[in-house]
Amino acid sequence: MTTDITSIARDFFEACETGKGSAGCKDYCQDSATFSCQSDALADVTTLAGYADWMQGLLGPIPDGHYELTAFACDEGRNTVVASAVFHGTQTGEGGPVPATGKTVAADYVYTMQFSGDRISHMTKIWNDGHSLKQLGWA
Repeated sequence: MTTDITSIARDFFEACETGKGSAGCKDYCQDSATFSCQSDALADVTTLAGYADWMQGLLGPIPDGHYELTAFACDEGRNTVVASAVFHGTQTGEGGPVPATGKTVAADYVYTMQFSGDRISHMTKIWNDGHSLKQLGWA
């Protein structure tokens, strides 16, 4: 099971972080998968599908957005996979809360993906949105 959920989590992570949205992430998640993040920017997002769509939308104002994976591990006893990364990008596109600033962001974050069977049932994102928004000139 460890290899299976690790592979599924890695495929989900790649799809989500490259802007595939909920349509591109659905094969890795339960239909009712939930989402949580203690950040104002994501306060209204409660489903994993909603988060995947939010990430897809983020790549509009930050079209060069990409991740640098720093760690990826499976906790077999808890059916959980954890990914740590840094999101990099520059706001050069349209669609942000302000016109393009040309400013860059380097944001550390962690995904904790909990599995039920072979699908993600809940994901928690750990991220300091205030720091990221300041870097981009959005706050």
